[in-house]
Amino acid sequence: MKRFIENYQGEEFDLIVVGGGITGATVAYEAASRGIKVALVEKSDFGAATSAATSKMIHGGLRYLSTFEFGLVRESLKERRVLTNIAPNFIHPASFLVAVYKKDKVPNSMLKIGMLLYDAFSFDKNRLWDKSKEMPSHKSISAKQISELFPNALTDGLTGGQMYYDCVSHSPERFTLAFIKSAIKYGASVANYTRVVDFITENDDEMKIVKGVSVIDELSGKRQDIKGKLVINCAGPWADILLDKVKKNENNHELRRSEGIHFITKKLIEKHVFLGSTALGKHFFLIPYRDHTLIGTTDKEFIGNPDEYKVTKKAIVELMDDVNNSFGNTEKIKYEDIIYTYGGLRPLVEDQTEDVYNSSRKYEITGEKKNGIEGLITVEGGKFTTSRMLAEKAIDKALRILNYPNKKSISEDNYLVACDIDNFEEFVAKKQKQYSEFPPEQIEYLAKSYGNELDELFSIFKENESFKETLNTDGENLAQVQFAIKNEMARTLSDIMMRRTGLALLGHPGKETIIKVSKLAAKELNWDDKKLEMEISKMEEILQIPE
Repeated sequence: MKRFIENYQGEEFDLIVVGGGITGATVAYEAASRGIKVALVEKSDFGAATSAATSKMIHGGLRYLSTFEFGLVRESLKERRVLTNIAPNFIHPASFLVAVYKKDKVPNSMLKIGMLLYDAFSFDKNRLWDKSKEMPSHKSISAKQISELFPNALTDGLTGGQMYYDCVSHSPERFTLAFIKSAIKYGASVANYTRVVDFITENDDEMKIVKGVSVIDELSGKRQDIKGKLVINCAGPWADILLDKVKKNENNHELRRSEGIHFITKKLIEKHVFLGSTALGKHFFLIPYRDHTLIGTTDKEFIGNPDEYKVTKKAIVELMDDVNNSFGNTEKIKYEDIIYTYGGLRPLVEDQTEDVYNSSRKYEITGEKKNGIEGLITVEGGKFTTSRMLAEKAIDKALRILNYPNKKSISEDNYLVACDIDNFEEFVAKKQKQYSEFPPEQIEYLAKSYGNELDELFSIFKENESFKETLNTDGENLAQVQFAIKNEMARTLSDIMMRRTGLALLGHPGKETIIKVSKLAAKELNWDDKKLEMEISKMEEILQIPE
């Protein structure tokens, strides 16, 4: 992976994608795989914002049944199957338990109907390439069974519940990167740390025609114009701000943004995901995650500049209180139990609902002719699970605008880069045997992260034996750091520790680990002492729990 902006010579692209989150990544892949000459620019790192602030689930959206969004549920369930097929190392089935109490707005009988519908909409869920990932249908669970599965679940008023299956994502950050790598495989030019500061436009009668974007390479400070026949705005929570650069503040449309936060604690649950509800009927999840528990999420409207967004103590306490009111028999979660927090902003297209929790997660793909602009498409809304389908529809529209032949999409039927694995269980067993000198749990974790690139990662150990030292209980190591820099366009300490690896995603990994990683990064990226200190300082700031 090379940042094309460093050697850009002024060629014109068919399509420029602005934004390197999951939406931009899937759009770039969809375009490149259909033969479109595409460039993608991202102002930060790939998947660094909303795409990294997820509950790590790929799901159909059970709660959207209550708002009668049956089309969205069906599309999501179909795409859950597609993503499980094309990325078997990243997407895995998981069991979810919905506990029902007398106080809940939805009784168990109604939930049962919802489960029957959910099973009906996922009729093709086991048409999978990897048969080891087949999922059973839902089943009813008694109050006694729930207490056995979750000893810390409240028992007062517990009437029973339902167990169903959805999927979890091993690493949304690396999953996003897999789409970037797949786009590159088909010829896409990509660059992180490349910020759009303006649009290149021409005027034709009453229309403003977009001819490309003007960007600044944040690593070199150099400004360049990138020419393109069409631009797709995939900037997520920044989509309206980007659009204003071409509209010049005329007829502003402000995107609605919803804040979602999560925090991580010690292990509170074992095998199953626990789905509970707050006093106001909103849902939260307790998710098994790397021998810890991931808790989320919120849905609260955010007003302000998305660049200034950060997780606050108030938001964490609100979520913690909601969970404590609905979970925890003897021991409640205390603020000091929280080892890591993260959050992000979701772009919403619906503004008719007062509460963003009830806003739809549908997406919109719109041309900007209504605003007097040609050569620009804006994508708004959506969710991680439906990102591939969104991209397919966006490129269908792009091909019509460009007047190119509508070449059939191949993204549904082909593995992502390094994900060509027929049976993941057999793949892991084979690699555990091949690398028998390493703990089997380490091989499984790294197999999920790297898929078929695992052998390339392990070849680095042959060059430097010291890289075999494990830096956490999952077996992550310095070989991954070198791999991230040389093969995956990592340019900052947070790129390495939060998106190419999970070293910093369970809270502070310890000063010694940060120093080891940063020293290797400094060597590979030619940082001077000042740059090294700055990167460590930034990392420490990111990992700080709000006070």
